[in-house]
Amino acid sequence: MFPEIICLYIYSYLVGVIPTSYVIVRLVKGIDLLQYGSGNVGGSNVAFQLGKKWVAPVALFEFSLKGAAPALIGLYLLGLERTSLLFLVAPLLAVIGNNWSVFLRFRGGRGIMVVCGMLTILTPLLLTVAFLIFLAGWRVTRSSGVWVLVAVTSLPLLALIPGGVMTLDWPSIWAQATGAELAAIPAGEAFVISWYCTVLVVLVVFKRLLSNSTSFPEDLARRKVLFNRLFRDRDVDSRADWVGRIPGKP
Repeated sequence: MFPEIICLYIYSYLVGVIPTSYVIVRLVKGIDLLQYGSGNVGGSNVAFQLGKKWVAPVALFEFSLKGAAPALIGLYLLGLERTSLLFLVAPLLAVIGNNWSVFLRFRGGRGIMVVCGMLTILTPLLLTVAFLIFLAGWRVTRSSGVWVLVAVTSLPLLALIPGGVMTLDWPSIWAQATGAELAAIPAGEAFVISWYCTVLVVLVVFKRLLSNSTSFPEDLARRKVLFNRLFRDRDVDSRADWVGRIPGKP
């Protein structure tokens, strides 16, 4: 079993470090995605540079191969316990590889789609409720940055809802739907998943604050830039100025 687990870790990290958005934009338009628009190696910047139709292959690759695949392999092919450290390391390696890719000198995307793919396999109800929180907030404010943060930070709290209902996996959901006898959820399982989600929150927050650059705009206080990065996922106040950036132009 040990060699198989090592292979899972290697796969998770190597597929994670593939800068999908960067490669697609480079092949289609011939530009460095880190230097254009938001500088984020993710779907939103791809949509702005190439058009919304190009978001689909990026999202599919990151959701399925980076996020869902390590979880599926670990749980259903290797038979690992979903709250065991041996399993939980694998999806984290994919997120870390995606956010700090060795091919981009340890820069990368935000890992949100990777997290979504992972949670779809691990705790689908938890992901669904967090997505509904994001969708409700976005519909009212049209501010995706802050509501992605709110949705992600809600995960550890939602996992602790009494009874562990939010942490049901697919076999448990199927058992509920078919009226089969449902095994009791171990008392510590929801707690472990809550802590795991806390680690994901830390990675998302750290990536936002660090961004893909250690430089700060000269006309804004560092405290203001960090606030914008955390809550707006950009350095400056104006979204139009941020997503429309072109190298060499102010």
